[in-house]
Amino acid sequence: MTQSSEPDLNTALAARYSDAPDTGMSEEPLLQSMAARGSCRAFEATPVPDDLLQTLCAIALASPTKSDLQQRDIVVLKSSEARAQLAKLVSGQAWVAQAPVLLVFCGNNRRQRLLHAWHDVPFANDHLDAVINATADAAIALGAFVTAAEALGLGCCPISAVRNDAQAVSDLLGLPDHVFPFAGLALGYPSKTPEIAKRLPLNVTCHVDRYHEDDYLRATVQAYDADRVDEQPYENQRFVDVFGEADPYGWSDDKVRQYSQPERADFGAYIRKRGFCLD
Repeated sequence: MTQSSEPDLNTALAARYSDAPDTGMSEEPLLQSMAARGSCRAFEATPVPDDLLQTLCAIALASPTKSDLQQRDIVVLKSSEARAQLAKLVSGQAWVAQAPVLLVFCGNNRRQRLLHAWHDVPFANDHLDAVINATADAAIALGAFVTAAEALGLGCCPISAVRNDAQAVSDLLGLPDHVFPFAGLALGYPSKTPEIAKRLPLNVTCHVDRYHEDDYLRATVQAYDADRVDEQPYENQRFVDVFGEADPYGWSDDKVRQYSQPERADFGAYIRKRGFCLD
């Protein structure tokens, strides 16, 4: 498998933030891995050992969970047929089928409801918070899995597109009511070192005591756009037929174009169909 030396913690943070802190640390392997991580979409054919995969799932599910409710599950797709079927459902991402392992992290409010049925006690919280709690549990587990996997030299890329056709994904995975796909995850040994993607400066995303949105927000985003254009330009522009070619084309241009078009507008209807109340 491809091995690469990671930059030290301060170097990795400086590559990501224009206002990176001086941590006073350098040789902190886990923090270095987290600071230098990048999404991996190119994998070696080397399989991920079953015992390692099981260990990573165990570590992920050891992560925090709201009130010990444990409202998340992981579906592991190891067969090439299952991976190919999932790849078809996340259209436009042909690389997905090449990942040695695909996982789907699911929110699960079903077990809690079964507990109530078994104890003959009414479930009194059938409202939007049930969806949020299960989603948060799944998201926390996904983050823990990614952190653990990348610390061991694996590459990961979350796949939100499993919600593009959530019903079809649910059918593929055999998900019952009150269980829903939150995100997929491609996993394997990277064939090249993932890029450290620049992030917005901490002075607009990290707040003290109160949220603030000061006058410099717009100027900061414009400066961030310029940094991305200079150092990490986009290979392609979205929806050129609608917007034409932009020069320069920065992060904010890309994100505005991305969300100028409807995406997953039927997800609320799908969640209601799974038995949830969104009041």
